[in-house]
Amino acid sequence: MPQRSQIVMEPRKSPVQARSTASVDAILEATIQVLLSEGKERLTTTKVALRAGVSIGTLYQYFPNKSSLLQAALKRHMVEVAEAVDVVCKEQTGKTLREMATALITAFLKAKMRDAKTSVALYSVSADVDGVRIVQQLGGRINKAIVRMLATSSEALTTDPQLVASMLQGAMAGVSRRILESSAPEKQFDILHRELIVMVSAYLDAGVARGSVQEWPKTGSDSG
Repeated sequence: MPQRSQIVMEPRKSPVQARSTASVDAILEATIQVLLSEGKERLTTTKVALRAGVSIGTLYQYFPNKSSLLQAALKRHMVEVAEAVDVVCKEQTGKTLREMATALITAFLKAKMRDAKTSVALYSVSADVDGVRIVQQLGGRINKAIVRMLATSSEALTTDPQLVASMLQGAMAGVSRRILESSAPEKQFDILHRELIVMVSAYLDAGVARGSVQEWPKTGSDSG
C-alpha cells in the first residue's frame, strides 16, 4: 500500500517586515482564541483568519494548514518559556544555589502558567503537532542557560553541572505537567511551586555537602 504523505507543519515563510510580523502575531493569537472557544477538532484556518482579521490568502502565505498553526502557537509559547529562563539565569549570576533554584523554578513555572487556560489547551495538542521535537530543541537551550548559571555559583557544586541542570529541568517539567493535567491548575500552582523549591533545594544542598567531585556521563536534556 502506498504510504500516506506526512502533514506539512512548518510555516511556509517567516515574516520580514513589521507589518508581516504583526499579521503573524495576530494569526497566532487568533489560533489560541479559536482553540479555547471551539476546541482543536472544530478549529479551522477559515475561523482563525476571520478572528485575526486577515484574508485566508494572507494566512496561507505563512501557514499551510491548521496543524502548522497549532505547532507555531506551541513553539511560540515554548520560546517564551526559554527566554524567561535565559533572563533569570543571567540575573542569578554569582548567587547561592538555593537563590538560583528558587528564581529559576519561579520564572519557569510562571512562564508556563502565565495564562493557565492557554497552557492547558496547548499541552492538549502537543502530541498532535510534534511537540516532543519542539521541547527537545528548546530543552537544549534551557539546559545550556542553567549550566552557565550554575558555573557561577558562590558555592562549590560537587556534581557535574550539566547533570544537575538536567535534573532541575526534569523536576520542573514533571511538576508543570502535573499542574497542566490537574482539574484545577490555578489551585495546584502555589503548593506545587513551593514543594518543588523545597525538593530541589534539598537536592542542591546534598550536592554541596558531598564534598568530592564525582565522575558522571555528560547528559543532554530533552525536558522543557
